[in-house]
Amino acid sequence: MNTIHAIKAGSTGRPDFDAIAAWIPQGAHVLDLGCGDGTLLRFLQEQRAVTGYGVDINDANVLACARNGVQVIQSDLERGLSDFDDHSFDFVLLSQTLQAMRNTEHIVREMLRVGRAGIVTFPNFGYWKNRLHVLGGQMPVSPNLPYAWFDTPNIHLCTIRDFEDFCATRNIRITGRTVLTGSRPVTRCANLLGELAVFQFTA
Repeated sequence: MNTIHAIKAGSTGRPDFDAIAAWIPQGAHVLDLGCGDGTLLRFLQEQRAVTGYGVDINDANVLACARNGVQVIQSDLERGLSDFDDHSFDFVLLSQTLQAMRNTEHIVREMLRVGRAGIVTFPNFGYWKNRLHVLGGQMPVSPNLPYAWFDTPNIHLCTIRDFEDFCATRNIRITGRTVLTGSRPVTRCANLLGELAVFQFTA
């Protein structure tokens, strides 16, 4: 498994974007699921000259993508990716959205059907500050988990170890892992000291 030990700072100030870009070759064809306002896809267009589409269900996000010069398809990810053919993309991305999906296994399988590789990012619920919040009797609130318990879209929070076990039991091969706290890569005790996880995987 390839772990990135150094992240080169990018223009967005988002080290997770830089970690994703480090795995994507020039000119790759990319599908960005739950793309929001298209910031990630635009960054990859600028840094890696990628082609592709974003997918989002929110009207405001679709309009924002258009303003950002990102091609976007309005669709509900929970229904799957039936509009896309098998292996029609080099990479399928799911950035900070995995934990909000109701059917996690279905979307991961669809990512691997549509793309040759998948990349996900998610907040690590095993991060030590999150553990302290829970020990203190409260759900954590932080920059990576910014919602209170009663209004959060997150329904399947997990740890780094949870995701690795999920892949292992489903014969999904993890081909890259970067763990970050702020802009700093974490290479030791990642499940305890890492705040945000970035995984690349294939079937």
